[in-house]
Amino acid sequence: MTDPTEPSATPDFLNHDRPPVPHLTVPRGVQPFHLERKPVRGRLVRLGPLAEALLSRHENPEPVSALLGQALALTAGLAAALKFQGSFSLQAKGDGPVAMLLADCTEAGALRGYARAEDLPAGADSAAALLGKGYLAFTCDQGPDMDRYQGIVAIEGETLAQMTGEYFATSEQLDSRVWLAAARTPSGWRAAALILERVAGAGGIGPELDALAQQDAWETALALAGTITEAELLDDALAPDRLLYRLFHAEGLALDRPRPLSYGCRCSRARLASVLSGFGEDDLDHMAEDGVITMTCEFCNVGFRFERDEVQAAGQG
Repeated sequence: MTDPTEPSATPDFLNHDRPPVPHLTVPRGVQPFHLERKPVRGRLVRLGPLAEALLSRHENPEPVSALLGQALALTAGLAAALKFQGSFSLQAKGDGPVAMLLADCTEAGALRGYARAEDLPAGADSAAALLGKGYLAFTCDQGPDMDRYQGIVAIEGETLAQMTGEYFATSEQLDSRVWLAAARTPSGWRAAALILERVAGAGGIGPELDALAQQDAWETALALAGTITEAELLDDALAPDRLLYRLFHAEGLALDRPRPLSYGCRCSRARLASVLSGFGEDDLDHMAEDGVITMTCEFCNVGFRFERDEVQAAGQG
């Protein structure tokens, strides 16, 4: 088997080799649900071994990996609520030691992400301390032929869950609540999210409730969800349906069709060769070391190597 990171004799426009990354799918990565005859819907996200596969690609400090794990679970949960073809992403950019945080999920559940981190000062373990002042951007990109939707909000709050709540309150004007967890366990990294949203009336799934009954149902759901623990969210042995039953069995829990999540880095030699072809001769010469240009995918952390004399500069046929 050839190594796709090595220089290749195959013309780049014919070479679609992918890096040696896991072919991993979690069949029930996202479990949507609703409460019958109540204005409440939600999604439980459990990355399982996918969290270890994604987070172990980079040697980040543990607080940075935990923040990225939370971002991946959150992005998967938010993407699952949308009807789109393309990718949905969460990006956080601030002046803290984590200058860039990015998580990305396709409509099929292909998930990827990375965090660009500098040396952490002592005690910098909360999302607020890691990100500093800056912004959160939520983007739905459906390709060049469709308008791109993007919502941006200033980073406010101590945790990523609180920051997301601020986004929904100010940008989407949607009652919602998010619980996030990510930690290294005996089985490796695990990450999870529980997302609750308030929908109009009974969400089209039952008779309409009056305003007071709707508010009571929403507050009850929040109170029940608030009893969830990080250990429960991250426990592989506790199936999603069992966990949701623990929380909402008395409220008319109804499970919807689960959705898979998978390892979703989309880099390839062909894609990176196309990027290189946009540079001029001087830039390519500057990139080369001992006659080889190395491009490293920020998501999967695989370095692809290209012979300098085989890379054509921009404007050359």
